[in-house]
Amino acid sequence: MTNTTEAGETALLKTDGLGRVRTPAARRESLLEEFERSGLSGAKFAALAGIKYSTFTTWAQRWRRQRGSSRFPAKPADPVRWLEAVVEQAQNSGGQNPAVMLLQLPGGVRVEIANEKQAALAAVLVRALAKAC
Repeated sequence: MTNTTEAGETALLKTDGLGRVRTPAARRESLLEEFERSGLSGAKFAALAGIKYSTFTTWAQRWRRQRGSSRFPAKPADPVRWLEAVVEQAQNSGGQNPAVMLLQLPGGVRVEIANEKQAALAAVLVRALAKAC
């Protein structure tokens, strides 16, 4: 069985007698460290990495024992969160500042941001709303 890598090279994937793919220890550790940094749940990370969840939990259990930690790696206190940003062509109507950012929040709330001070206040508002949810 072969797998094509990004560089276009072919790498052999070793399998056991039952046809299961054998993952080298270095690759397992790399995946577990990546999971630690990701902030994702184990199930979500396993799905994204193309690993069966039960296999992933077995790896995590062994890794916990080897590291001597009582719980599987602590997730970052503030994981990265994504939001959708849409850039539209500005329509300059008279004396309006074309460099205005419009922030639309759930519930129909609209916030216009025209300078750095307003951007800082908007960031505080968004954080406060995120904590409330």
